[in-house]
Amino acid sequence: MTNSRPRTLAELQRWRRTRTKRRWYKRSFRLQVMLLVGLLLAGMLLAQGAYLNHRKADIINHQMGERALAVAKTVAGIPQIVSAFATPDPAMIIQPLAERVRIETGARYVVVGNAQSIRYSHPVPERLGEAMVGGDNDQALIYGQSYVSEATGTLGTAMRGKTPVWDDEGNIIGLVSVGFMMDRVEMDVARYTSFGWALVGLMIVLGFAGAYWLSQHLKKVILGLEPYEIARLAMEKEAILQSIHEGILAVNRDGHITLVNQQAKRFLNLPDEHVILGLPIQDVVPNTRLLEVLKHGEQEFDQQMWLGDHPAIVNRVPILHEGEIEGAVATFRSRREIVDLSQALTQASRDVDMLRAQAHEFSNKLYTISGLLQLERIDEALALIHQETERAQAQMSFLMRHVADTVLSGTLLGKLTRARELGVTLEIDEQSSLSCPLTPTGQEVMMSVVGNLLDNACHAALNGPNSSMPSVRLFFTDLGEQLLLEVEDNGPGVLPEHAESIFEEGFSTKTGKHCGIGLALVARLCRQHGGAITLEESELGGACFIAVLDRSLCAEPDTHDSP
Repeated sequence: MTNSRPRTLAELQRWRRTRTKRRWYKRSFRLQVMLLVGLLLAGMLLAQGAYLNHRKADIINHQMGERALAVAKTVAGIPQIVSAFATPDPAMIIQPLAERVRIETGARYVVVGNAQSIRYSHPVPERLGEAMVGGDNDQALIYGQSYVSEATGTLGTAMRGKTPVWDDEGNIIGLVSVGFMMDRVEMDVARYTSFGWALVGLMIVLGFAGAYWLSQHLKKVILGLEPYEIARLAMEKEAILQSIHEGILAVNRDGHITLVNQQAKRFLNLPDEHVILGLPIQDVVPNTRLLEVLKHGEQEFDQQMWLGDHPAIVNRVPILHEGEIEGAVATFRSRREIVDLSQALTQASRDVDMLRAQAHEFSNKLYTISGLLQLERIDEALALIHQETERAQAQMSFLMRHVADTVLSGTLLGKLTRARELGVTLEIDEQSSLSCPLTPTGQEVMMSVVGNLLDNACHAALNGPNSSMPSVRLFFTDLGEQLLLEVEDNGPGVLPEHAESIFEEGFSTKTGKHCGIGLALVARLCRQHGGAITLEESELGGACFIAVLDRSLCAEPDTHDSP
């Protein structure tokens, strides 16, 4: 057995080029389409051309035979020829008449014979008086039939028409044989069929041209991609759809599901083997709004809904093609995961702000203590250290006694440190209390509300008429059916004409970018959680913001361990 593997570098390169060329021929979609359509069309045209030309050849042969028979019948009916049979030398009369007919009709020969097949006429005069050859005269002489035959005579193979010669009494006295040579018949057939083959050739050329144009058009329609590339893109799309963390669900214009990934099945609590493609969307997601998107074509973003046991954030967009709605797609992600991520980011941001503020504050304290020690004012340095320690312990002790939620305590501790860094006196009312811990949603809401209100209050206090002694006061309580927060400052307050628009997104009395967001966010959170925010005049001389939230943001107290 010979080894066909390449052994040298040159053989390896030739082998690779051959494989690459063969692979290109196999993969070229345009060439495959052109060859497939062109060869299919060429095969059909050749088959049809062969059939039609064969039929045409048969028709021409039949017509030549009928022509020969018609000439034979005409000759057999000439009175002079019929009467010549009764003369002593019939050939003297029949030969000139037969030759004239032969020349006028273009026949190869016109032979008239008696009842014994003896020739009275022939294109070759020397053969007069000889017996006719071919052996096919019995039908005419015995049975009196007129017929067409193909036989080989003294002049060659011919298409012959034979008919009997009758006398006045109805007796067969001879026969007439008219022949057209087969080579002439074949020439006539070739002449008539050559035009048909030329048309077939032209149509094949046009077919290949059309196949080339079709392949070019299809290549353009599929964006110049080869079939294997389309298959790879389809597999990649499927892999991406199944691997992304968001659930995806698509429907057609009739509201039937056309696409669903594994994450969507997980949201809907469906097993992997459960087939939902083709089902109406309302049978799978009863509270869906995709049908409204199909009807109105309006996009919906960041909408909340429940998918089974999962709270989800849903985006819905229509699929448009040439201005017509062809379907809709919904993407959804778990709201719990978003809340967890938001809490983690908020906690990290708060820790960073608190550490930055503490680092700045303690660096100032350390510089002060270092200076006192260098001046050998040891007692004063120790007093400053004890003062800072007692203040920090007092703040921690207050928060631990009055705030049951550790996340809110951390937020307040960070804001206290930040206020000291800014030079603002932030005071928490001694009557403030939060007796129950917050739910995860409550922690997120309280961090946003408290953080934004305190930041705005500190900024207002620093820019007010009492900027030399900026002051902010905070009060909160969960007594009763609601959570109540009051934040007031000694800043310039809010002008009456701005009292209504201050809670609108984008409106701000500050200058610079990214303003007009905090109070709008607080107002929206209050509305979403069963409360509201109002503006009053502060006892400190500035503005007082009162935020009310539903107490459902607090977790239920754990009573399982109570006696």
